[in-house]
Formats: sequence, C-alpha cells, structure tokens
Amino acid sequence: MKLPILALLFFLSFTIYGQQQKTYTTEKVWRINYLNPGAELELPTGDYSTFSTELGVGYAGGYSDVTYSGNDLTFIFAPFLDLQQKWFFNINKRIRNNRTVENNSGNFLSARLITRGNTFVEKENRSSDFDFAFGPTWGIQRKYGKNFHLLFDIGPQFFLDTKGNGNFFPVIFQLNLGFDL
Repeated sequence: MKLPILALLFFLSFTIYGQQQKTYTTEKVWRINYLNPGAELELPTGDYSTFSTELGVGYAGGYSDVTYSGNDLTFIFAPFLDLQQKWFFNINKRIRNNRTVENNSGNFLSARLITRGNTFVEKENRSSDFDFAFGPTWGIQRKYGKNFHLLFDIGPQFFLDTKGNGNFFPVIFQLNLGFDL
C-alpha cells in the first residue's frame, strides 16, 4: 500500500516541478541599428536559434586583397546585406540566474555572411563593386532598459569578390548598437 502512494507522490512532484519550469523560445524582433545604420529582422528558427537579416549602409575595414587605397589602412563606406544564423547556448543559465532573455538576449555561435556593394568613397579602389565575407562567430546579444540593443561578435572570415580575388582574415568583429522595435 505504501509503494503505490509513494509512486503517486513521486510522479506528482515531477509533474508540479515540470509546470514550474520556465520554457523559452526565441522571438521575432525588428531592430534599428545606428552605428552602421540599418534595419534588422531576427526570426526564430528553433527554440534556441534565430536567423537575422540586416540591410543598411555602413563603414568597415577594406580587405587588403580586394581594396587598394595607397596606404595600409583602408575603409569602405558602402551599402551592405548581413545574414546570420545564431545558435544560443546559455539561455537556460540566464533564466536560472534571473537574467533577461527578452528579445533573444544571450550568448551565441553563428554562421555569418555579409556582402557589401559599391563604395560611396571615391578614394578607395576595389577590384570589384561587390565583396562577400563568411565565417563562424561567437557573440553576445543583450537588451538593456526598455528597448536598447547591443550585439558583439567575433570570428575568422574568408572574403572574396566577384572576380575571384579572396583570402582568409583571422579575426573580424561586429559591434551593433540600436533599438528593438
């Protein structure tokens, strides 16, 4: 008689505990970024993953094998399209520590592809009007206050242009500040 009662209590304790656990799924978020002005849409692709796309106009360093300026430091000011698949890996830890996971706040690994168009700066010479870079990144994404957004990621990239010129760049980083809508 005691065994069935203990089994029932054991089962009920797991059922009640399971209902108290917070569940998480990623969210659809629109953003406006202002460091490299652009509009971004982040869409859920799973409970712990998203796909983001950003279209804007920004500045970045030029890749030495596809950009020439006459000196060692080159910068590109051009329109861009940034595509990124993110896999968040610390969401449950953030929930356990009572930290926000709102608007997909968390640490992530990603696969990133960015393409840039024709530069607005005439002093830069590029071998092609378009270049592409892709590679893995590690990053953090946070929401602060009502709607302030911070994203930082870093990783190696392979870059190339439409004429086949390309190379490997060991460390590239991205910093986005903006507002979640």
